[in-house]
Amino acid sequence: MLQCIIMRPLYSGDRMLASDKRANYEGEIMPGPFQISRARVAFFHDLVMAAASFPLSLYLRVGPDFDYYAEVLLWDGLAIITITAGIVFSLSGMYRGIWRYASTSDLIAIAKSVSIVIVLFLLVLFLVTRLQDMPRSLPIINWVVLIILLGGPRFLYRVFKDRRLDHVLEIDNSARTPVLLIGAGDEAEMFIREQARDPGAPYKVVGIIDEKGRRVGREIHGVSVLGSLDDIPEIIKLTNPRRLVLTKDRMPGEEVRTLLSIAEKHGLGLARLPRLAELKESRNAEGGDTGSDIRPIAVEDVLGRPQTLLDRDAMAALVRGKRVLVTGAGGTIGGELVRQIAAFAPARIALLDNAEYHLYLIDMDVAHTHPDLDRVAILGDVRDRDRIDDVMRRESPELVFHAAAYKHVPMVEANPNEGVLTNVIGTRNVADASQKAGVSLMVQISTDKAVDPANVMGATKRLAESYCQAMDLQDGSGGETRFVVVRFGNVLGSTGSVIPLFQKQIAYGGPVTVTHPDMTRFFMTVREAVELVLQASALGAENAGPENTNTGGKIHVLDMGEPVKVMDLARQMIRLAGLTPDKDIDIEIIGIRPGEKLHERLLHESESQTPTACEGLMLATPRTADPAVLRRVIDELETSARARDGAQTLSLLHRAIPEFQRPGIQTPDLENPAAAQ
Repeated sequence: MLQCIIMRPLYSGDRMLASDKRANYEGEIMPGPFQISRARVAFFHDLVMAAASFPLSLYLRVGPDFDYYAEVLLWDGLAIITITAGIVFSLSGMYRGIWRYASTSDLIAIAKSVSIVIVLFLLVLFLVTRLQDMPRSLPIINWVVLIILLGGPRFLYRVFKDRRLDHVLEIDNSARTPVLLIGAGDEAEMFIREQARDPGAPYKVVGIIDEKGRRVGREIHGVSVLGSLDDIPEIIKLTNPRRLVLTKDRMPGEEVRTLLSIAEKHGLGLARLPRLAELKESRNAEGGDTGSDIRPIAVEDVLGRPQTLLDRDAMAALVRGKRVLVTGAGGTIGGELVRQIAAFAPARIALLDNAEYHLYLIDMDVAHTHPDLDRVAILGDVRDRDRIDDVMRRESPELVFHAAAYKHVPMVEANPNEGVLTNVIGTRNVADASQKAGVSLMVQISTDKAVDPANVMGATKRLAESYCQAMDLQDGSGGETRFVVVRFGNVLGSTGSVIPLFQKQIAYGGPVTVTHPDMTRFFMTVREAVELVLQASALGAENAGPENTNTGGKIHVLDMGEPVKVMDLARQMIRLAGLTPDKDIDIEIIGIRPGEKLHERLLHESESQTPTACEGLMLATPRTADPAVLRRVIDELETSARARDGAQTLSLLHRAIPEFQRPGIQTPDLENPAAAQ
């Protein structure tokens, strides 16, 4: 009854759920003049089938006597059944279904419509001919023939598109929890069908939202496409779902945030389906899940921009068959680098980390997912020059990805000597060892905090950038080793980032702590960060050699869109947990911490940017010094840091990076070196 009320505007002059600008949607039966819709084509097809069904049925019944019956019965019957079918079909709602998703529910709708057609046909034919000379079994034969003629093409089309038959064989079992699907594509169709086939499925789909508005008024397995995103509040009132479910893997962050607000306003949960590939795998797996499970919206779903897609073929070509070394392999970025590199079939991969447990975890992960991959787990610290030189000699890597670093801003701020030893000295050790070992490409992973650094961590990463840039400019015209620097913003969910902190605070019941209400940051997913690293590496490898004048020493930067307010992110994460900000979970402003800035930038004012062949990836012009000068500065820094002379270390860091400033916040006591240890 609810569906009848909702769909009535499709066939009347009442206001539709969809906006007026989409009045002529795909499912409309009578679009304006000269317009062709799939529904019109389907309607015309069915009229032809209805007209053809009567003479075919008559021939099947009378056989050799067909010529006689053609004179006394054929033309009257042909005209009546065609007109009757046209009226019934146009009023029956048959054209809300989509041939691409034809199933038994569509067959039931066809059978009902054909039954009405045959009954009306007999009544009208009785008034015209008193049914004289008509074989009594003809209506039954015509009923069967017309169902076959209408349903057959639909199911053949579905089988042709899917290359299989089991999609159309579903069991109609209602589920318990009513959900409203956002998206009217293959994912929605598969989810609805799996719910129907599984007697124990936990969800009941009460409607579908088509975000593009092109399928409004249609049906998928008997479930109506009720409107577009603008119509959701009204549709929620009509259908009373308990949860909104995103069916598409990729949806703009702005739309996800809008849906999150709508769901919160109506007291609903917001979730998404597994990826379509996961649904197919679970369906094909013997005894596996039916694809019924839905998962919570992840924080990356509310990213303020679409996730950037880069050239994975170029990445695969870079890695395939090469010997690879990843430093910091147990970290968030390093671990994801290892996973993606392993998937590209390197000849051998060496995992280096100084944290035993984290190294063990990533080694076991690779052993499970790629058991045949030649690999080695190496305990070692990038601060130890002899250890790094030894690893380079024994492993002879062709590609080196340097992800080892200290990156927690307050922690490095309180321990500047350790930050210098790992981030600066460690990078120099890896770069020099790479050059001596004849490594083809070394990739240095940097951060937006290296731009006008206001903290020790940013200053150390900027100095590491400068050293690798200088090495690349020195060797780019003919040296064996290319040095590529990749810079990006905050990685969602990485160790020490704000996301895990917020998650723990929410789990504890709050409060969620935000340092400043106006603080903004650039955010990206771990997948994006690692793909950027690999893409930049591929571009760097392509530009190796004497002709390397366009990319030498330049920094690869991902276009990360507009920065996101940390306060907004905190509120979104509270909502994602099914709670209400400032009601269930308090948000507390604690003030800017040492070394933090209100706003980060991806480029320095003197770093002009140029586009690359890969959309979304930019190159920043180099800012660096002579390698010999940098080596002298870094040697002094190393001496100071190893002596744990914090005041001298900070002074040298200021001298090496003139833009290193920390205005308006507490700094270590330079008169008391012990305070900066």
